[in-house]
Amino acid sequence: MTRSAIPLVLPAALLSACAAPAGDYPSLLPRPIEKISLAEPVRPVPVATPDAALDAKIATLTREVTGAKSAFDAAAARVGKTVNAAAGTAEGSERWLGAQVALAELDVARTAIDVPLAELERLAIDRAAAGAPPYPALDAALAKANAASTEQRATIASLNARLK
Repeated sequence: MTRSAIPLVLPAALLSACAAPAGDYPSLLPRPIEKISLAEPVRPVPVATPDAALDAKIATLTREVTGAKSAFDAAAARVGKTVNAAAGTAEGSERWLGAQVALAELDVARTAIDVPLAELERLAIDRAAAGAPPYPALDAALAKANAASTEQRATIASLNARLK
């Protein structure tokens, strides 16, 4: 009889372990504060409204950048010939000194792009300070002017390296 009583007592003991004790316990369901999303809210992207006065300034400054770039490229071609003729000569020789003077003149020609570039940067900074959205035409003109200025500096550095 003891063998048949064990199978009956075992399930009864296991079922008693599942019984909940009496008491006031908090629910394990999510609370209202846990349902709030902490994700960054989606904000609409501000769109710049067309500005005819700004477009006119950008067009003028872009023409100045293009003119400065053309003048520099012409001067760089002339200076390149002078530097090539002086390459390999001793420092202080007449050709070397002539190439140094030509490089200095080229550096002065490079500064012509700095004025319209600075004006484009000022326009972009003023818009940002006013909290205005980015203006695509201004950003494109500024990027183009920066690229041209960087290219000019690289050209001078390359020509200068030929003399060493």
